[in-house]
Amino acid sequence: MILALDVGNTQIYGGLVKNGKVIFQFRRASKSGASSDEIGIFLRLVMRENGFEPEKIKKIAICSVVPQDNHSLASACMKYFNKAPFFLDATVKTGLNNKYDNPAEVGADRIANAIAALKLYPKKNLVVIDLGTATTFCAITKEREYMGGVILAGLRLSNDALGSKAAKLSNVEIRKCDNVLGTNTINSMQSGLYYGHLGACKEIIAGLSAECFGGQKPFVIGTGGFSSMFEGTGIFDVIVPDLVIQGLLEGLELNNI
Repeated sequence: MILALDVGNTQIYGGLVKNGKVIFQFRRASKSGASSDEIGIFLRLVMRENGFEPEKIKKIAICSVVPQDNHSLASACMKYFNKAPFFLDATVKTGLNNKYDNPAEVGADRIANAIAALKLYPKKNLVVIDLGTATTFCAITKEREYMGGVILAGLRLSNDALGSKAAKLSNVEIRKCDNVLGTNTINSMQSGLYYGHLGACKEIIAGLSAECFGGQKPFVIGTGGFSSMFEGTGIFDVIVPDLVIQGLLEGLELNNI
């Protein structure tokens, strides 16, 4: 089995992969500064509690946007699995022609999404929208050029900002709204979060189409924890919840690990 970990600012999203298929997924709140013991014990425990033997892990692949935790992650893998993990980032083989001004700045999760998207949908101009702590957009041409993208505050960050910075507002449940018009403070905020994000997605897709793909509509892939909220809105051609895990698997292949 392969253990794949997507380490974000809010959550650690993990998956177990056997014969190329994701057979188990889990999430854990991120805790910056967690020790290698905390991480390793959690990983072994969540596997055992769900009927999987940690000793059967043959490879570990990680993409992390929390660099200060990478040492603890690597130490946990060595101590509790006796495996040196593969860290996917811009410095390893990705199969991408990275057009970023500084290619090393592209986040590991965005690289994972990009290489998985090209594996699943080759010969297409692509936009990948990852709705997590931040909402990120990646534009990739059918010639495998990583053109760049857009980053904006995600739904949870926006909700937290309203709740903490506006004296008369508090955090609300983030959910899909049927009506734009809010008739009380709570559903006014919910509508603003949902339709504000939906409108931003539509505008950014249109802008990327014009600037990167000569006005032709790209194939749009949705992923990340909030992507399912926007299913049926027409902004996505497909939603692939485990896109980052598939990217980690492709990273292992590209680097012969």
